[in-house]
Amino acid sequence: MIRILLAEDQGMVRQGLKMMIETDAELRVTGEASNGQEAIALCESHHFDVVVLDIRMPVMDGLEAARIINSRWPERKVLILTTFNDDQYALEALKSGASGYMLKDAEPEELIRAIRSCLSGGLSLQDHVAAKVVPRLIKQTVPEIDPAITPRELDIIRRIGEGRSNKEVSAELGLSVGTVKNHISIILDKLELRDRTQLAIYAIRHNIV
Repeated sequence: MIRILLAEDQGMVRQGLKMMIETDAELRVTGEASNGQEAIALCESHHFDVVVLDIRMPVMDGLEAARIINSRWPERKVLILTTFNDDQYALEALKSGASGYMLKDAEPEELIRAIRSCLSGGLSLQDHVAAKVVPRLIKQTVPEIDPAITPRELDIIRRIGEGRSNKEVSAELGLSVGTVKNHISIILDKLELRDRTQLAIYAIRHNIV
């Protein structure tokens, strides 16, 4: 049996969600809470495999509850279930340690699949949520370009990342080969890199090309 704690402040909605979840014979809602604080209290006295949290609840919201549960009981998976199709909410949920972000209009099989995905260590996002969140996650993981790099130097780094030779860079940018070489030497010093190969890797890692 997979034990689930369901935190939702609206009683009728909570009962409806419970019925949806328990259409899977292995899933059982063994704890119910109407806010995040109650959910934390139940976690202190009972064991749950998955905690399903609404975001907006009185006393303590789902995001704060997710942060506390993740820090105290990291083995327990958290799934955020909400009416808000908002990429910022979804990002905050993932930062809080949630393993999934689902909307309440999800079909029962989607909700059950999300719970099982969380249990297996996966990340569960509905398609239209993922479409907005994943690009932002990718963007956030790209390191910032050193602010000392000038626009002209950035042009050179981009072309080196694309595999251009010094001669090709000079022709494309209207510079002499010697000037390009000087620029590259300055760039390597600024970035504390050894050679063109490392510079090309820098361009790729920083999403310059």
